[in-house]
Amino acid sequence: MKGHRITSLRAVVVGFVAMLAMVLGVGTASAHSAVIGSSPENGAQIAAAPQQVSLQFNEALHQNFASLTVVGPDGNLWSKGDPTVQGDTLSVPLDGLGPAGEYTIAFRVTSADGHPISGTQVFTLTQEGVGTPGPKAAAPTGSSDEVSDSSGLIWVFVGIGVVVFGGGLWFALRRPRGQG
Repeated sequence: MKGHRITSLRAVVVGFVAMLAMVLGVGTASAHSAVIGSSPENGAQIAAAPQQVSLQFNEALHQNFASLTVVGPDGNLWSKGDPTVQGDTLSVPLDGLGPAGEYTIAFRVTSADGHPISGTQVFTLTQEGVGTPGPKAAAPTGSSDEVSDSSGLIWVFVGIGVVVFGGGLWFALRRPRGQG
């Protein structure tokens, strides 16, 4: 009977390890859109303003609710007009840049799986530009490649797994009735 208990315990442990591997793998399996390239590149130093700023993602984006702004070191908007989505690329036109310094590209898009993705990138203008600024920008709300996600759901699965494992362990280790 002791051999049966050890076999049952092994089965429960193997099951728990397999379930844990599945739960930890959920993050990769449900990956969202990610920026894979930009123009200008993140962290780049440029001497003159490009005609537009664009971000390329690893998958096609939804057309709705896309946002892309460029904010200068003076706190003003330097992007002009509405952003456009073409497949996996989001872009917005510029009409020149102004003061030398760090410019922040802020984006918010809806990925192909329906999740909103937001974040920021930066580039530095090394020589003063002659563009005309837009209005003052609102305070930034995103950080670099921030993903809005319901990752709390993972902890629900972990909790269920712990309860199932505990119950299986109890069942495997309990003594059969009538034996003492």
